[in-house]
Amino acid sequence: MRAARLIKMVLLLQSRPSMTAAELARELEVSERTVTRDAQALSEAGVPVYADRGRAGGYRLIGGYRTRLTGLARGEAEALFLSGVPGALREMGLEDAASAARLKVSAALLPSLRDASRSAAQRFHLDAPNWFTEPKAPDLLPAVADAVWDDRRITARYRGRESEVERELEPYGLVLKAGVWYLCARVPRPGSYRVYRIDRFTAVQPTGERFTRDEEFDLPAFWDEQAERFARSILRAEVVVRLSQAGAHGLPYAVDPVAAREALAAADAPDEEGRVTVTLPVESEEVAHAQLAGLGPDVEVLAPENLRARFAEDARRLGRLYGT
Repeated sequence: MRAARLIKMVLLLQSRPSMTAAELARELEVSERTVTRDAQALSEAGVPVYADRGRAGGYRLIGGYRTRLTGLARGEAEALFLSGVPGALREMGLEDAASAARLKVSAALLPSLRDASRSAAQRFHLDAPNWFTEPKAPDLLPAVADAVWDDRRITARYRGRESEVERELEPYGLVLKAGVWYLCARVPRPGSYRVYRIDRFTAVQPTGERFTRDEEFDLPAFWDEQAERFARSILRAEVVVRLSQAGAHGLPYAVDPVAAREALAAADAPDEEGRVTVTLPVESEEVAHAQLAGLGPDVEVLAPENLRARFAEDARRLGRLYGT
């Protein structure tokens, strides 16, 4: 455990000019006193860790010290080669750079670990797009990816619901969700962050200016917040349904899983037939009809009346079709 922490400490100091004891403690999830002891242990082992005193002080490596990747365990080396998404790298125009990086990492590993790349590839493959879709990378994705990497402002034309609009954007990050690429960007005026589908860009042009990235921006946290907000925003209607035990089990697979679980958690105890009644947020009655139909007789729609009538008519048609 301590050996892995010491290696991580060296790698952290290699990646930055210097770090305070508080910063190292936060990264390593230990106390500042433990950081001091670890720095002393590294120094005694021949790693040139130097401590600057004073308010602006911290720890740094001297003499351009670099360590080779000889401290990796097999599991760590294999996980390293799993960290890339080959298809996504190819779509962003980074396949050659990623291939070169993998070769350099392989060359730096111990001989006994150099098969880690092949071992990982034989055991894990990521296929991001949904079933029954033809994945196609947006033509403008490489241009957007270049701007993201270089922190360069772009002028983009975006196809909205009714018309095209032009925006100057500060591209912060890319997200690949279910085979669809999104750009998370800051709009300088009014200074807000927004999400754009890249396949709706009709033109992208670098402005030639760089922007100063807000280091507090957390891409995964921002995406999670936006995704949850979007999911909530489209659930504008409500239905009341009565579910058998099998229906309750299948509900999260038929509708929005978060909404289903929250509705089931708020439900009263089962009735004398073992069925539970839940109030479920849905996108619309039309969508609810398509989604809940998959549960068959394990769901009974109680409200709204129009939706209940549609299911009753479905049951009559099925009865006539199969013969009752």
